[in-house]
Amino acid sequence: MKKITIKDIATEAQVSISTVSFVINDKGEKMGISPAVIKKVQEVAEKLNYRPSMIATSLRTGKTRSIGLIVEDISNQFFADLARVIEDEAKSIDYRVFYCSTGGDNERSEELINSLLQANVDGFIITPTQNLEEKIDLLIKLRKPVVLVDRYFPGQRVSHVVMDNYEASNTATKFLINKGCKKIAVVNNTSEMVQMKLREDGYRDALKEEGTYDESLVLHLDYNSTEENKVADILSFFEKNTDIDAVLFLTNYMGLAGLQAFRKMGISIPDDISVISFDDHDSFKLHTPTITVIAQPIEDIAVKSIQLLMSQMTDMEKFEVEKSLKKGRLIIRESV
Repeated sequence: MKKITIKDIATEAQVSISTVSFVINDKGEKMGISPAVIKKVQEVAEKLNYRPSMIATSLRTGKTRSIGLIVEDISNQFFADLARVIEDEAKSIDYRVFYCSTGGDNERSEELINSLLQANVDGFIITPTQNLEEKIDLLIKLRKPVVLVDRYFPGQRVSHVVMDNYEASNTATKFLINKGCKKIAVVNNTSEMVQMKLREDGYRDALKEEGTYDESLVLHLDYNSTEENKVADILSFFEKNTDIDAVLFLTNYMGLAGLQAFRKMGISIPDDISVISFDDHDSFKLHTPTITVIAQPIEDIAVKSIQLLMSQMTDMEKFEVEKSLKKGRLIIRESV
């Protein structure tokens, strides 16, 4: 007796193989497949007495049912949370995830991509480092499914899922303005990555609208410096600018360095200075006072990145490059 495959179900139900795959893996609804089609596929699968075999699938297709996830720093809570949700999403469609950290290092990023290519992963989800554009071009050339998260290279034809960084920092800055803050500083890094530029643009435009933008209130920390040096740089900047009454930190690690600097200086939050940081962190919830943050929509980013990757893995010919923007959330706590 011939073993029934998802191709047989697809033929009988007159739908695509990927549709059958999503329905069988309980992903139909999430992938926007209509209830009628889901029901039809389930009925056909039952009628044909379909039993999936993972090993057979892998042997037949040459696919390893694995995804390479490359993030900047797995010890950073944002990336750890993102990796966990991506892993859950992948697991629910029977994929496993190999994940690794670049530490923001380009050479290491390239090595990791090479290793994952050798491991024959079916697709890549990558938080790219500054100079990784060429390596991603190579993946595109090799026709490897790839989705970038958190950041991307303008002009590169590759699907990406990111927060609307401009809108998020613009909203946060306007929130500070509406709270009566007059001298609002921003702390960024020197990386020049697109998401950092957009965050700073959103801040600058909100203040320009008010006619209060002051370039001397912008601090750029060396991207590669140690936490100790970041704390020292923040300290000396705020000692020079004692009239700053609010600050926006554009990443959580800069926010954490800022809190250390303020403690050393005896600055009281929010009495002396109001604070908002990008990317939530357990420390921000535990800090006294609790810190207002712009939280990334981690769940949305993870689900969408798996969705985009699956559409490429199912049909590399037909997929369209998609640039997906997700809205961040201002979580108001006690620091403003």
